[in-house]
Amino acid sequence: MTIQEAQTQVDQWIKTHGVRYFSELTNMAILTEETGEVARIIARRYGEQSEKESDKSKDLGDEMADVLWVLICLANQTGVNLTDAFQKNMEKKTLRDHDRHKSNEKLR
Repeated sequence: MTIQEAQTQVDQWIKTHGVRYFSELTNMAILTEETGEVARIIARRYGEQSEKESDKSKDLGDEMADVLWVLICLANQTGVNLTDAFQKNMEKKTLRDHDRHKSNEKLR
């Protein structure tokens, strides 16, 4: 699936199963909440915090997909083509950082 196909699929789902998109502000709050759920799993599963028994069954991929879903909703409702935006972002990073990380002593 391409990013554009994902944007189309989310839009069709909203039109078919939802009433409408939540407001941009509501979706921003939901994105923050969903990102926090990913952070909780990462911190406990891969960081120094111990993982609670109730968190062990949480699916990291599903939580990441929730983040992606809300991000796509925000892109759709604000008119952002994520394919174009991502390509431009990759070009920016490549120009700006093409040697930066290779010369970073902290990464060796």
